[in-house]
Amino acid sequence: MSTEADDIVSAIIAKWCAGFATLDAAALSSLYSKNAFFFGSNPKLYRGRDGVTEYFNGLPRWRQPSAVFSDVNAAQVGPDLINMAATISFDLAGERDDLIVKMSWVIIREDGEWKIVNHHASSQAPLI
Repeated sequence: MSTEADDIVSAIIAKWCAGFATLDAAALSSLYSKNAFFFGSNPKLYRGRDGVTEYFNGLPRWRQPSAVFSDVNAAQVGPDLINMAATISFDLAGERDDLIVKMSWVIIREDGEWKIVNHHASSQAPLI
């Protein structure tokens, strides 16, 4: 059974995957809060939409990148707050080894729209 949180998260994931497929930093950064914290695939903390744009513009220009979300969990924590956790498999068409990461997002309602305010990617491989 789908909940409102599941529907909101599914819509953001669809837009995120479409933006990632073309490495469209502007489209991707539009999904994030003006106050976003973003930990991606490197150690740097990127802040705000400008930081998200910088991160995505800094990625290699893969020819056919794609991302598939699985094991998606969403929970509405409050009227304007959703927690999301998932696994993302990145297919980079043989230009590098495929990459599987754990992802968590905190999503808030900002100016009437749902935006990612916290993005954290981490290795799927155990660290300990």
